[in-house]
Amino acid sequence: MEYRNFGRTGVKVSRLVLGSVNFGTRTPEADSLDMIDHAIDRGINFVDTSNMYGRGVSETTIGKALRRNGHRERIVLATKVHFRIDDDDPNAQGNSRRHIIDQCDKSLKRLQTDWIDLYQIHRPQSEVPIDETLRALDDLVRAGKVRYVGCSTFAAWKVIESLWVAKELGLNRFVSEQPPYHLLDRRIERELIPAAVTYGLALIPWSPTAYGFLTGRYSRDESIPVDSKLGRISDSRLMQSLFSDASFDVLDTVARIAGQKGCTPSQLAIAWCLQQPHITSPIIGPRTMSQLDDNLGSLDVVVTDEDRAALDQVSPPGGVSARFYEGDFGPHPYRW
Repeated sequence: MEYRNFGRTGVKVSRLVLGSVNFGTRTPEADSLDMIDHAIDRGINFVDTSNMYGRGVSETTIGKALRRNGHRERIVLATKVHFRIDDDDPNAQGNSRRHIIDQCDKSLKRLQTDWIDLYQIHRPQSEVPIDETLRALDDLVRAGKVRYVGCSTFAAWKVIESLWVAKELGLNRFVSEQPPYHLLDRRIERELIPAAVTYGLALIPWSPTAYGFLTGRYSRDESIPVDSKLGRISDSRLMQSLFSDASFDVLDTVARIAGQKGCTPSQLAIAWCLQQPHITSPIIGPRTMSQLDDNLGSLDVVVTDEDRAALDQVSPPGGVSARFYEGDFGPHPYRW
């Protein structure tokens, strides 16, 4: 396994991040524990979760796995906060000091750890001033509960605003951004990537296969399987842009190139993402052990200049056919 610098922190992270959105829910707990062990055995040292994945179930599962295998100290453990997980409490959501500090303590208990390596704000929230959010995160760092802080799905200007406020107030700053980035939505190439390069932010893209669309499981003329990831998406705008002729043109090209290389479409899509300039480590989200092995196989796929040129023809640099940012700024699209 190759390891990369995590932004300007000096921390070394694996080329792939093990995402855990399925652990303990769609993936049974016993299988989830085995998959975490297998990923660590293969060299992955970066695990990402959120307090809202399964309403805490994912964090609980990861805590059990790391306690069982004894590898907590070697793992860069990341989780997130923002979305509502308690339907009865109006304050159990968002980026307020109250919510962040309360949920950090609850995440620590579920994860069975004394510290979180990377605590991320899962989405921006315009009605909460960024200085309140950053002050709360800074207090958690100073208390030793959190080592680094980051954000997810922030527009470039929101990232820069947060860096400026942190500098002005002498607070710990975001060290990473977790954006949507894949062959169906390349808009971060316009402003976010240049900003990340300028200010030393790590980039850890989520869903490099576009919620599984680029795996080749879906076709133009067939209905969406109800048991698939996309079968659980409630955002109609996102689904309409995903199942468009432009998106299927990209998928057709991915499938053709993957066939020529003897790899799967998902492996090519992930390999393309991880080999793009300035990307630190994409986040994979396997549901089964076979999917995990398939995703890990992307590390052996070489994307050539010729491959990139062919993909750029159907997926222009900076372009978009499926709008993942708009689809996720509201309630989370998954139905739990």
